[in-house]
Amino acid sequence: MSGDRGAVARTAAIYAAPAGAGPTGRGVGGKTTGAADRTAAKSGRKRGIGGGGGGTVPGVSAPRAAEGKKRSKTRKGALRKRRGRKGKLRPAVKPSDRQSLPQEPQHPLAADGPPRENYNENAYTAGYELGRYEGGELLLEQAMPIHQLLPEISLREIIALGAEQVRPHCHPLMDVHEVFMEMEAAVHERRPCAVVRLGDGELLTLAQEVVYDPATIQREGAFLPYAGVNPPDLRARDQLAQAVREAHIVGVPLSRRKHFQPLLHPVLRGHGIAPGDLRMTHSAVNYDLHQAGLLGRLLTGKQLLVIGNLAPALGHLLSARGFAVTGTISPVRGVDDIERVMQEVRGIDFNLALVSAGIAAVMICTRIAGELGRTALDFGHMADGIVRGKYAL
Repeated sequence: MSGDRGAVARTAAIYAAPAGAGPTGRGVGGKTTGAADRTAAKSGRKRGIGGGGGGTVPGVSAPRAAEGKKRSKTRKGALRKRRGRKGKLRPAVKPSDRQSLPQEPQHPLAADGPPRENYNENAYTAGYELGRYEGGELLLEQAMPIHQLLPEISLREIIALGAEQVRPHCHPLMDVHEVFMEMEAAVHERRPCAVVRLGDGELLTLAQEVVYDPATIQREGAFLPYAGVNPPDLRARDQLAQAVREAHIVGVPLSRRKHFQPLLHPVLRGHGIAPGDLRMTHSAVNYDLHQAGLLGRLLTGKQLLVIGNLAPALGHLLSARGFAVTGTISPVRGVDDIERVMQEVRGIDFNLALVSAGIAAVMICTRIAGELGRTALDFGHMADGIVRGKYAL
């Protein structure tokens, strides 16, 4: 009932006030200052009725309209009345004192979990722990025989033991030094060598109507137009598959995220490509060359052709560093622009091409090697890193 009376009181206050103002012209819901209003408010408090402000409407008395409007006056140096279970008085907190108040305890995530802001830490932690359990510990529970208790051993240790069991079935990858030596030899011996790399963009392009239906590609590969393919594009898919077959070294992802290594094997199988028939390395071999201190050695003494949207800036920077840049081709407008790019390539004298052109780079590299007998490296975002000063040569 007190809620109903409060609602009536608030309605009365709104309709009694002048348009756009409360009882004192401060706007609807403003504090009352008149003696009659104070009397009405006191009357309401004595009756123990909660509700809204003053004002009258036909059929509603002023005391009744104002009853229940609890008002607490805050004077300088006085105690501030706060609502609580028993209406205890608590001292007002000055802004200058707030920093000295005790803070809520922090609950950081474990060392292997990403840091989060405090306001959503509890929810994130719960979701993180649930995902970790269902994606690991639960699978281990289901794999264990019933009525057997595991010894004190972590999931990480069990995975390591299992990895040792599958090691004989793993496909060997060329390390970065082997890739470097292969490219060096190809340049000096004037024989073709195409080093390409497969990431999520290439794998999703290859997965069109082989692993995923068009709707899934549209949903999962929303970034593909940026990478140079506008799905559905089965022609690009088939050209890319042929380029993978013809490449001399293929970088493959080691990441176990959804559209990386887990998608690699279904895609290769769908196109009839056996992993054992490929000479494979890590898909981040372009970065590995830099980290191993081999990129500068690879570029030294070569006639460089730089291809991609950042080719002018990268070519200028390489020239300033003393490398011989004999040509640049820019821009590259996706896989539909490959023929034009190849026409320009044929008019330039070079023996090592650095190609940063998204998905089209795979096809351009293999065509440079196959049609011109030169060496080409799928350079990727390494070009961005060098131009922006992230990687020094």
